[in-house]
Amino acid sequence: MRSLRIMSMIGGLVLAAGALLGADPAAAAAQPAEPPAEFGTDWHDPVTAAPPVAVPHTRGCQVTLAQAQFRDFTPYKGSYAPPKGCGDRWSKVVLRLDGTVKGRQYDRLGYLHVGGVEVLRTSTPEPSPDGIAWNVEKDVTRYSDTFRSAQPVEMLIGNVVDETYTGVIDVKVTLTFYAAEGRVKPAATPDKVLPLEGTTLTTPRNSERILAEVYATGSGGGCEEFWYLAVPDPAPYSCKAAAGPNREVRIKVDGRLAGIASPFPNVWTGGWSNPFLWYVVPAPHAFDVRPIEYDLTPYAALLNDGRAHQVEVSVAGVPEGQSGWSTPVNVLVWQDRGSEVVTGALTRHEESAPTDSTTYTPGTELRLDAKAGHRLTTAGYLDTSHGRVTTTVARGVAADTVHRWTEGENTDALKGSWTDDSAVTTDGRGPAVTARVHRTYTMDGTITIGADNRLRTVITLGDRADSATLRGGRTASFSHLDDTYRGDASWTMNVPRDQRHATGTSAERYRLYGSDGCYDRSLRTAQGTLTEDLRRC
Repeated sequence: MRSLRIMSMIGGLVLAAGALLGADPAAAAAQPAEPPAEFGTDWHDPVTAAPPVAVPHTRGCQVTLAQAQFRDFTPYKGSYAPPKGCGDRWSKVVLRLDGTVKGRQYDRLGYLHVGGVEVLRTSTPEPSPDGIAWNVEKDVTRYSDTFRSAQPVEMLIGNVVDETYTGVIDVKVTLTFYAAEGRVKPAATPDKVLPLEGTTLTTPRNSERILAEVYATGSGGGCEEFWYLAVPDPAPYSCKAAAGPNREVRIKVDGRLAGIASPFPNVWTGGWSNPFLWYVVPAPHAFDVRPIEYDLTPYAALLNDGRAHQVEVSVAGVPEGQSGWSTPVNVLVWQDRGSEVVTGALTRHEESAPTDSTTYTPGTELRLDAKAGHRLTTAGYLDTSHGRVTTTVARGVAADTVHRWTEGENTDALKGSWTDDSAVTTDGRGPAVTARVHRTYTMDGTITIGADNRLRTVITLGDRADSATLRGGRTASFSHLDDTYRGDASWTMNVPRDQRHATGTSAERYRLYGSDGCYDRSLRTAQGTLTEDLRRC
């Protein structure tokens, strides 16, 4: 395949968290259709099985945040003013992007900033000659502090339009604010949302909870877009890195490690040499790039001294001097309304030695086995107006991948699993509260190029998470997420588009259930036709 040789050429820069549980009691909503024998010049608009954002039945006020056509790498710049008629303490704020594109175009990455705060990071679908439309919804209530005042707006979806790549990306982004009225209360949101400018951060002196969110994405059309396939010397492969595929996203405060995380193995809509996999159903989070969250509360006492501090994000395993990762940071702060200054101390910092191994096995089929692991525990206390509160943050990450390929990379396969376990315990007045999350990301894909010059990709992707909140050692709430994508597509290489005779099937099932309810939706497609849309629960 020659380094996923039909690389997706994602241009530019790079959305986040995503729609939450919205249980749908409808038993089934199948939309069967007879698919054609192969892909034609048009196909179903992109759709995902992820749930829409659940919203209250209160007044809604809508504001247009950005409206632009992206033809190159010129950002859209505008301004935002808060809505009138829905108050300034909202129960929910929902961002919606509506886009259209037609002709021929690569997948592209984009960002949207309001007052310097990154509120959206997204990629785009690849269009049909006849044109497609798509939309993205995101719960952005946590950025309410930013939305309460007038702000500059900047958006970019880096694009190239010429005689060959004709697709102009036309988007409109709106915010809908839902009023808090009647029994619907204002959402509990951070008091401050601070964009990290450079590596310098100054927080309010009465901070009692601090989270950092990092939109970490390997991108740019180079090898770091496919970081999970990199190999070290002496293995012969077109994407090289001394650490092989082992990557870890780290955040430091004043030079000291404060958080670790496994990056999500994003696949954009031109990925794995086969856009026919993703035309209708994208890979998980392709349109909704979820940020990594780090709880920095153990460092709050240090950050509360009124001085500027260094906060730096890096991706371990990236070859020195090699670009390809974007890591914008927002810092979310909750303040102690009863104190002007909150003091305390960092009391614990325990880090395991990172493990990072690769084993290359030559032969007719070449093979690289890679493993990595790392653990970090931090703790600190704060003397707040409501007593001393101790926060302990424990996190462990691990990776296990097997990469197999043949000379010339005409067969290329990866089977990988990445885990990210975290536990945050808050202990003050009343019973201790622990929030636990166990995340697992999986990828199992194979590309083959046959003697007939047909390229075939078979792939399964998984995003799973088990979450629980314990109060006094007893489970107060829990949830289980399983978002699984499966695809199988093939096409004839090195021929004009109308002679590719492309075929492909895809399926996604998104299941989310727990103490708050149940959501379960399945999609199936064949040759660009939506053949099943089944809703359970």
